[in-house]
Amino acid sequence: MRSAVLALALITLTSPVVAQSLSGQADVVDVDTIAIRGEKTRIRLYGVDGPESQQTCNDASGARYLCGSKAADALASIIGRSGRVSCKEQDRDRYGRIVATCEADGRDIGSELIRQGWAVEYIQYSDGRYSDEEKEAQRAKRGLWAGTFVKPWDWRRGERLPNEASTGSDRKCAIKGNISGSERIYHLPSSRHYARTTIDEAKGERWFCSEDEAKAAGWRAPRG
Repeated sequence: MRSAVLALALITLTSPVVAQSLSGQADVVDVDTIAIRGEKTRIRLYGVDGPESQQTCNDASGARYLCGSKAADALASIIGRSGRVSCKEQDRDRYGRIVATCEADGRDIGSELIRQGWAVEYIQYSDGRYSDEEKEAQRAKRGLWAGTFVKPWDWRRGERLPNEASTGSDRKCAIKGNISGSERIYHLPSSRHYARTTIDEAKGERWFCSEDEAKAAGWRAPRG
């Protein structure tokens, strides 16, 4: 009996985790994240990185616009009126979110976002599958490529266009994402410890533009 239990335990430990397939009506969280109604875990689109919700870019004439908002609108348009998507899990990110390839009306959503120029390939985590779409968008000057923009991963580290405020009192994203030991805690401007909390982006700490954004990234509100 004991050997049978041990054998079962070994099978459980060595068996690969089965990738999830999810489908249903999707709500847009931001340009690279969706939520399927009835599912608790949000889905990060595989191989895709888009501008943050409060990120601004310059259009072809040099005028600033909210490219994060514009890109999210493009994602909603790709998903379409029915809102139905089907997703296949590829991985889990460090915040526990499902990373998946998703389709709407038979089209790969990530591929279409990048082809339209409203997102870029997340080269740090992708396998290069969208590189042709990105080159096409860049050549055709579609979406973000029509003007100038900071790559999303550089924007999160604090890099800004010359005409975009980046720090201090002009900062558009005022929520502080602090790391304390293994805890990731966000502080609103009204929080008790907000003023004395400093952000070191080199350590992985960051700024958020909304509570939803902070929670989606794995940060929690302070207790008490």
